[in-house]
Amino acid sequence: MSILGNILWFIFGGFLSGISWCISGLIWCITIIGIPYGKQCFKFAALSFAPFGKDVEYGGGIPSVIANVIWIIFFGIPMALENLLFGCIWCITIVGIPFGLQFFKIAKLSLAPFGARVV
Repeated sequence: MSILGNILWFIFGGFLSGISWCISGLIWCITIIGIPYGKQCFKFAALSFAPFGKDVEYGGGIPSVIANVIWIIFFGIPMALENLLFGCIWCITIVGIPFGLQFFKIAKLSLAPFGARVV
């Protein structure tokens, strides 16, 4: 089921979500200071392209909190709003609810990517 879900996901919105993560990663990697943020973006771009069958565990400590605050200021809020909007659109229909839930998972990740890992 996760293979079919990932294929449909990629066609119906996952591509745009993954591209958003990749563009953010490229923008962050322009500067040396932003490279850790860019690497995090590329790591989660893979999740955005195929989220079914994967889960996100949150953890970390004070360095993760500081990095997440900086992230929220520059990229977190717009990316979370984008994913929330797509999630709400998908949840309008009963058939689209699984896709909407995946967008909500990625929206949560968009607000706090540091200290999170994909399992």
